[in-house]
Order: sequence, then structure tokens, then C-alpha cells
Amino acid sequence: MLGFPGNAAETDHPWARRRVAPVYGGNGMVAAAHPLAAAAGLAALAGGGNAVDAAVAAAATAAVTMPEMCGLGGDLFALVHAPGANGGPGETRAVLGSGIAPRGATIEQMRAHGEAGGTQMPYRGPLAVAVPGMVDAYFALLDRWGSRSFAELAEAAIGHAEAGFPLTRSGAAAIAENADMLAAFPASAAVFLAGGDVPREGTILRQPDLARTLRRIADKGSADFYRGEIAARIAAFVTEGGGAMSKDDLASHATEFAEPLSTNYRGRTVYQTGLPTQGMILLEALNISEHGALAELGIGSAAGVHLLAEALKLAYADRLGFAQDPAVGDTPLDRLLGKRWAAMRHAGIASDRAAEDVPAGVLTDGDTTYLCAADGRGMMVSLIQSVSSAFGSGLVAGDTGVVLNNRAGRGFSLVEGHPNLFAPGKKTMHTLNCYLVADEAGEMVVAGGTPGGDGQPQWNLQVLTGLIDAGLDVQAALELPRWTVWPGTDPSTLPNPFQLRAEARLGEDALTGLAERGHRVIRQSDWGGGGAAQAIARDPVTGVLAGGSDPRVEGMAIGR
Repeated sequence: MLGFPGNAAETDHPWARRRVAPVYGGNGMVAAAHPLAAAAGLAALAGGGNAVDAAVAAAATAAVTMPEMCGLGGDLFALVHAPGANGGPGETRAVLGSGIAPRGATIEQMRAHGEAGGTQMPYRGPLAVAVPGMVDAYFALLDRWGSRSFAELAEAAIGHAEAGFPLTRSGAAAIAENADMLAAFPASAAVFLAGGDVPREGTILRQPDLARTLRRIADKGSADFYRGEIAARIAAFVTEGGGAMSKDDLASHATEFAEPLSTNYRGRTVYQTGLPTQGMILLEALNISEHGALAELGIGSAAGVHLLAEALKLAYADRLGFAQDPAVGDTPLDRLLGKRWAAMRHAGIASDRAAEDVPAGVLTDGDTTYLCAADGRGMMVSLIQSVSSAFGSGLVAGDTGVVLNNRAGRGFSLVEGHPNLFAPGKKTMHTLNCYLVADEAGEMVVAGGTPGGDGQPQWNLQVLTGLIDAGLDVQAALELPRWTVWPGTDPSTLPNPFQLRAEARLGEDALTGLAERGHRVIRQSDWGGGGAAQAIARDPVTGVLAGGSDPRVEGMAIGR
């Protein structure tokens, strides 16, 4: 059973584990990167809510307890599988909640205020902000599939904002690492550097302005965030600071529902979020990797890692070469995600040598948090939300308490001819993505994902191949020694020579073998590879749920 333990011999691996097994439940499961977020989701399930209710409750709480990752001024993408009535097929949909670049901004303005001599977007500050989509996406999810009101589900989040919550080690470290940047913006410093001090782990962080904003949203709905008083205050704050996002930009925002992207990998159907996310990278990399005998090579061997790393390089090159906002241009997804394309790309991989120059194929004619939830009826939700970089733009929007994203600043290119070139009213390509997996019979059996910018498709690939090719349970798959091909697609990191950053737990034989193949291997600490992956597996026969949570962060999976 995918994601569940096999016999002891099959799950005995040379690398150390931190958690001995998945968490089990029969009536529901939530896995999240913050304990309070997981607890809020579980409370929603215990109160009779479904998986979507649980996901929204957990996500709203994360927006309070993980402001460096996913404040209300960020974006959200999700995949939802809702089972049909009386055993019917149900539906699987992608929820796309990202916003446009301000219509009043110009590329000349971005170049004048940009970095690296105007060749890169302004990374922080008011010009880096795109229209946030997260709040509208909460309501869109609930309108379509929820059984509880946002007001009910946001109670935990409001309480943590109003009364405060103790900072985790990761939360305190994020403030410390970004203290100079936060200090440059008075409203941000007032929240996160109260009294001029950097808070320590365990400090109670209170956000009363954010609590009032959440209460107003709970009372008046998402319309107030986009067309009412909150919208007016956010827009005024941004424009007064020199930005371009207007109340009209906010008012025109709407969450989109779409068919998810998908591919078949060794008999399983893997679903992904579509454009403007880069879920296409994971699917193309799976298609390319399928041409290698990964189970025989070993996912932790030099040969196995080499195959996956080279497949990812090719998929990243194709994303950079072709992907763009579908509202302004076409991306040839049918070709890029086709099996013939994958065979052609795989044929260019040398088994004994790492590629240095990886162009896009020829067409002939970060910071984020992830969570997942499942209920006893078979509904599964895979959800990722983000303000992009740590604390996004660095701006708390005045007395709203809302941390604003820097998705425009981090995502767009200023290079002429680039498919992701900045333009007013355009959506940037996103690093965000998440997945669902159906078994050979079409039953939805796994929800998973991770934050981590360009690491997301890579670590998702490693988890999925661990589940499918190596037969690991969800917790063991999340604990695999992690590695990352760098750089990926982030404009601020390009161009640079490729590196393969790998946890030392991968082992001396594998690390040496990769170096011999020409990879620039950068050794990381045993658990220092990054990410905060979460996953839930479901047995379609018994309904039992198995949850896994990345031990690299303080999160957890909780079942009932």
C-alpha cells in the first residue's frame, strides 16, 4: 500500500531516522509545519468539519503563527479531491490563488528601482508587492467544498493573534535573521521587534492589529479585504510608500479553479497545480526519470541521485524557456509533459557525467508553508501558501497587521524576451506547487508537498520516488537524505554554475560517486537540506490514514 510500511526488511535503511513510523488515524488527519496549525485543523475535523474546513483552519492559523512564511498578504494554491456521492468518481480540482502585478507599475519603474544595475526586480519594499490571493482563496475553498464558516474556522487564528503564541525556534530564528530588514520598516519593526529587541525562542508574539483584521474578515467576508475598508488601508499604505498596487487592483482579484496537471508515473496518476505554478517541473522530471531503472539503481545511490538531478536540470530549463502567465501567452504543456518529449530529454542524459550547460528543449513546429488534510470520507486537500521570501516584501501594511508578499519582486524577470518578463497586470510564475497521487485503480491515496522555493519540485520528486520506487512509508520518505540542484529558476540566483547540495547522511559512497560524475557537491549537515515536507497516505480499502511530517521543522501530523 503506497505510503504505508512494508515488512521490516524493506524499511531498514542505512540512514538514521528521527521518527520511527507514520502517525495513524481512521477519521481524519492533518499534517502541518507548525503544531498550532495542525491542532487547529484537527479541531475543525473533531467539530464535524471536512478536510477543506480543516485545511482552511490550519492555513489561517499558520498565517498568524508563521508570519515569515505565509501572512495574509500572500498567495495560495491547492489541490482538492472531493469524493462522489454513493461511491461515485468525485472531482479533483486545482485552486489557483495568486494575484497580478499592479497595473499602474511600469517596467521602466522597476528597472529604475531594481537591483544589479536594474537587471533584477526590486526584491523588497512596496514595488515588490503583487496582489495577494490567499484570503479570497480561503473563501473560495469554503464556498465550493466547505461545511463550516470562515468565522468559525478562524477562531483559533484570531485567538493566537490576539493573546499571542510562543515563538518556535524556527520562528525566532527567522526574525533574528531578518532583523535588519524588518527594522527598516517601522510598521514591521513594531510587530516583530517590539521595543527594539529581537525576540527569543519561547517569547509570546502578539499581533493585535492582525487579530482585528481577521475579526473584520470573519464578520464581513473576503470582500472587505479586496473592496472594503481593509483594501483601502492596504492600498493607501503601499502607494504612500512608493508602490503601485491600488484598490482597483485588489478589487479585480478572483480565485481560479482549473483542471490539475497530471501524468502517469509507473501506473500512478500524479496531480499537480497548473500555471502560473511550476508544478510542471515535477511532472516533467517524473516523466524523464521513468526512463531509468530507479528501483534497481537505488534512490540513494550515486547513479539514482544523478538520474533525478539531471532530469530536474532539464525540467527547470524547460520551465525557464517556455512557461508564462497563461493570460498573456501560451505554454506548450501538452508537448512538455508528453512521454515523447520526456524520452527525447532523457536521451540527452549522460549516465557518467553531470551536465553543465542545460538549455531549454527545442520545439520544432525560498518562503512558504505547506499542509495537507484528509477526512474519513475520502476528501483530501493539498495546500501551499506563501509570502514568497521570508516576511515577503518586509512590509506590514500599517495598522492592518498584514504581512505583504514580494512575489512580483522575487518572481519576474527584467530580461527582454524572457517569457516571465515583468508587465503590469501580469501574474509571475510561482515556485509554489503541491501534489496528489491516485493509485492504479484511480483512488486518491496520497497528498503531499513542501515549502522551499526552487527546492519544492526537487524534494517532492525525492519523496514521490521514495514512495513509489523504493516502497517507503510516508514518514520514511520525508526523512530520506535530501539533496538540491542549485540554481533553479529564481532570477536572483541566475546565472551560476550548478551545485549539488546534499545532506551528509546520503553517505560517502554516493557523495564520492556524484563528485566523480562531475557534480559540484556541497555537503550539508545531516538534517540541513531544507524544506518542511508533509504527507498523508490513505488506504482506499480500510480508510486508514498514515501521516508523515518533516523532522527538519517543528511541525507534526495528527490523526483522529
